[in-house]
Amino acid sequence: MKYRQLGNSGLLVSELALGTMIFGEDSERGTSGDEAKRMIYHYLDLGGNHFDMADVYSGGQAEEIVGEAVKGRREQVVLTTKVRWPMGSGVNDVGLSRYHIQLGVDASLRRLKTETIDVLYLHGWDPLTPLEESLRTCDDLVRAGKVRYIGVSNFKAWQIMKAMAISDKQGWIGFIAAQYQYSLIVRDVESEFIDLCQSEGMGLVVWGPLGGGFLSGKYRTGQRPQSASDGRLAVTPDASEESWVRRSTDQNWRILDTVNNIVKNHPGSTTSQISLAWLLTRPSVASVIVGARNLNQLIDNLTVVNLELAEDEIAQLNAVSELALAYPYRMINTKAR
Repeated sequence: MKYRQLGNSGLLVSELALGTMIFGEDSERGTSGDEAKRMIYHYLDLGGNHFDMADVYSGGQAEEIVGEAVKGRREQVVLTTKVRWPMGSGVNDVGLSRYHIQLGVDASLRRLKTETIDVLYLHGWDPLTPLEESLRTCDDLVRAGKVRYIGVSNFKAWQIMKAMAISDKQGWIGFIAAQYQYSLIVRDVESEFIDLCQSEGMGLVVWGPLGGGFLSGKYRTGQRPQSASDGRLAVTPDASEESWVRRSTDQNWRILDTVNNIVKNHPGSTTSQISLAWLLTRPSVASVIVGARNLNQLIDNLTVVNLELAEDEIAQLNAVSELALAYPYRMINTKAR
C-alpha cells in the first residue's frame, strides 16, 4: 500500500481508503458485521490505514463495526466520519448547527470507541445555519481534542471558498480534504474542484470511483441489471429506469470499451482495477474510496496498488471520457490558447 499526504497537512493516508457505507446494512446490498470485519482485517494487513465513514451509514452501525475491529490498533489508522444528515426524528437532529455537530461528534466517538476523530467532514451544505456557527464549532472541537482535522463534502465551490475565507479571517482551522464523486464516467469535479483543491491545499478524496458499479465490468449494452447478482446498480436506492438510462450512454459504453481494451495489456487485471488506476493518476487525488460487499470484491479492488498505467493508456482514457465543457469553462479554455 502506498501513502499520500492529505492536503497541506502532515497526515499520510493510504491511497486506497476503505469505504464502509453498507457495513451492517440490513438490505440485499448490505455487508454483515462479520464479513465487514474480515474485510477490515485484510485491509489492515495490506497496510491500509484510511477508513471512510459517516454517522448515517447504516444508522451508526458502520462506525460501531469499525470501532470494534480496530480496537488495539487505533494508533495505526486514520478514522474519518461525517456529520450533517438526520440521525433522529427531532427537529435538531439534522444540519450543521453547533447543537447537532457537537451531539453528532460525541455519538460517533462512542460508536468508534475512541477519544478523537482524525478527520471530521461536513457532509453537505446547511442553508439554515450560519457558516460561522458551523466553522467555530469545528474549531472548538479541534481545540478540545475531539477532532484533529476537518474536511468538506458536497458543498459548491463558492461555498467552500466562503468557508475557507471565514476560517482564515478568524484564525480557525480550515479544510484539509474535500470528498467528491469522481470517476471515468463522472468527471464534473474537473470544472472547479480540482483547481480549488490545488489552490487551497485540500486533498481530493474520491467516492463513487466505479460510477455506481458501471465500471465494474458486469454490464453489457442493452442489459439493464435486475437483481443484486447483476451488480450494485440493480439494488441502490436510485435504481430506477432513469438512473440506468443516465449511465447507459454512448460515451459511457465507449469508455467501458476502452477500459476493457486496456485490460488486455495487463494480464490478470480487471475493469475495476484499470478504472481505479486512472483515478490515482489525476491531480489533487489523495485517496480513492473503495467499497465492496464482500472480501473477494475488496481483494480485487485492492490489487490496483500493483498496477501502473502507461502514458498512452492514460491518454486514451482521458480522451474517451473527456468532459464536455459548459460556459464559461469552454470560453475560458478557448481564450487561454
